[in-house]
Amino acid sequence: MNTKVSFISFKIAMKKERKILTQFGEKVRELRKQKGLSQEELAFKANLHRTYIGMVERAEKNVTLLSIEKIANALEINLNVFFNDYKIN
Repeated sequence: MNTKVSFISFKIAMKKERKILTQFGEKVRELRKQKGLSQEELAFKANLHRTYIGMVERAEKNVTLLSIEKIANALEINLNVFFNDYKIN
């Protein structure tokens, strides 16, 4: 396979990965603010570090399913709320 084609494919994949992280982080921030919680309060309720929540909201962390579950529980929502509006393209 051509190296240039591989690099372009990699960049497209990274852009898609960034999109889901950005959308997830925006949803966490939106729901946290709706609940009137600071990042620190959410982190405490989710048993996560406060800087981790900020990194998730800024799409700097590739969050695990276990952390997604902790955040959902802390926000008192179902997991599907995070992904209802996600578009693959």
